Amino acid sequence: MGTEVSSPNEITEPLVGPSPAKPQLEESIPPWRDQITLRGIIVSALLGSLFCIITHKLNLTVGVIPSLNVAAGLLGFFLVKSWTGLLEKFGFVTKPFTKQENTVIQTCVVACYGLAFSGGFGSYMLSMDQKTYELIGKDYPGNRAEDVKNPSLGWMIGFMFVVSFLGLFSLVALRKVMVIDYKLTYPSGTATALLINSFHTNTGAELAEKQVQSLGKYLSISFIWSCFKWFFSGVGDSCGFDNFPTLGLAAFKNTFYFDFSPTYIGCGLICPHIVNCSVLLGAIISWGILWPYISTKAGDWYPDNLESNDFKGLYGYKVFVAISLILGDGLYNLIKIILITTREICNTRSKQVFVPDVTIPQTEESSKLLIEENLRNSTFVKDSIPSWVAAAGYVTLAAISTATIPSIFPQVKWYLVLVSYVIAPALAFCNSYGTGLTDWSLASTYGKIGLFVFASLVGSKGGVIAGLAACGVMMSIVSTAADLMQDFKTGYLTLSSPRSMFVSQLIGTALGCIIAPLTFWLYWTAFDIGAPDGVYKAPYAVIYREMAILGVEGFSALPQHCLEICYVFFVAALLINLLRDVTPKSISAYIPIPMAMAVPFYIGAYFAIDMFVGTVILFVWEKLNKKEADEYAGAVASGLICGDGIWTVPSAILSIFRIDPPICMYFKPS
Repeated sequence: MGTEVSSPNEITEPLVGPSPAKPQLEESIPPWRDQITLRGIIVSALLGSLFCIITHKLNLTVGVIPSLNVAAGLLGFFLVKSWTGLLEKFGFVTKPFTKQENTVIQTCVVACYGLAFSGGFGSYMLSMDQKTYELIGKDYPGNRAEDVKNPSLGWMIGFMFVVSFLGLFSLVALRKVMVIDYKLTYPSGTATALLINSFHTNTGAELAEKQVQSLGKYLSISFIWSCFKWFFSGVGDSCGFDNFPTLGLAAFKNTFYFDFSPTYIGCGLICPHIVNCSVLLGAIISWGILWPYISTKAGDWYPDNLESNDFKGLYGYKVFVAISLILGDGLYNLIKIILITTREICNTRSKQVFVPDVTIPQTEESSKLLIEENLRNSTFVKDSIPSWVAAAGYVTLAAISTATIPSIFPQVKWYLVLVSYVIAPALAFCNSYGTGLTDWSLASTYGKIGLFVFASLVGSKGGVIAGLAACGVMMSIVSTAADLMQDFKTGYLTLSSPRSMFVSQLIGTALGCIIAPLTFWLYWTAFDIGAPDGVYKAPYAVIYREMAILGVEGFSALPQHCLEICYVFFVAALLINLLRDVTPKSISAYIPIPMAMAVPFYIGAYFAIDMFVGTVILFVWEKLNKKEADEYAGAVASGLICGDGIWTVPSAILSIFRIDPPICMYFKPS
């Protein structure tokens, strides 16, 4: 699922160290209907709600979202095992908990919380609101009062329902081609399958139990710490540990401080070292060098004494330079994935032209592997989803959506929506194929392409809203299609029925269409969302609206020298990515990732410090005991993130009832 930092930080690795046992040829595979259970749906709804809350918090604060697939598999295993164990103590007979049911739960949870990201609650959907409009400026060229649509549960849930299911039907007919014929790896899906397979062996179950204990321990620590921090956070946004000048007041002024956030430390433990170091490097370049230098040009490059969030001043540079890095990275990887996809398809076709009839001697091991592969293939093909169902589902949903979206967004004409749905399956295929090869989902990049195209087509009268809505349509289809193929790969390796996987995706998506808006509404009513100096800055709301305005107005509104600086960073993003691809792995592993570098340019350096603390902890842990780090780092990180996320609920309830923290811990020069 992609984070705005959509690929490197969305890497999942199995928490379990030892290789899982291979599937036993004698094991019985339950029918597809038995793989979907009531207890599984209830557990999926609970975990989906928790992960939606966590995703919203990350979306509305820094926009960096690590993959929670491993946590979904682990917590699903733990909750169902606890459920069945409790019932058995009271003498009830329960159905065995199979790896197929575990896979279905994990799939349902990922489909549910994935909509918290692809639904745009921290990006394109929030870009339409009144606060973002006012933040950019009422007199800003292209920023019209008519291009405002404030969030409300009614239209958000309706929009989610009409766009979120199309991606599932767009590529389901190609599941055999992608998984069996092309043998795409889908690294995250494969890692999740290995994890689930290992849970359902004796040694794996023992390790999983220890991992759950570790997760629970750090979840409790994180929850208690977040509760403790609340008492000192006072009224407003300048109090408490979140504003603790750990590196001195001068550094604090430039957002360099450690804010004691368990969530960001957990992100640092999950994300690869290069992602965390890239984020810190971006913070140093922007807040340590570039912004202090540009601020010395106040009165020369831009008017002095402007508000801190005025786009005619330093704020404009922050937003547009971040946009240039994001677009440079996204464009490079889009072209790269298309080229890789085209080459691999051509290679596959050329290999199928002539296959010599050669008899390869079979060893016992290779014969066993071949039988296992045949078992997986037959299981995967057996419960097929008819192509006519996929085609009829897509056409019907596209027709409903084409009729409905113009009533939600009058600026978007029905024929533009129809064109989107005609070209969307091709883009979904490109993204799904690329994800299978590289584990990089470029859903947000495809969304930005739709944003620019529609904004420029519609023009000044409604182009901003039309572009943002088109971004939502494209992003939703492309993202859910890639997630579906990842889950099909997981199901293939765990001997789960593709029909049960597809139905669980439908259930998870339906849950997400309700849970994601409801959990967002909790934040919207309880906190000051979008305040540039607050906790929930919603950084991508401003960035996406500015992109839409750029699509309509061009570059005429940029501050002085901003366009030249943007060109430099855009080209730098292309060159850095090229350098990462042409250098040996031993060198490219140390070259930063432009997309990760872009995040702190706008948000600040504080979360980069936290993530770097997480990566240092993991680095030292790996040096001291690599096996233990490999087995438990993911569980510790998930516990830290989940505990802080759970505290958000009581915190929001206290805020709704206007119960303020009793103490304000504040620092100022003596």
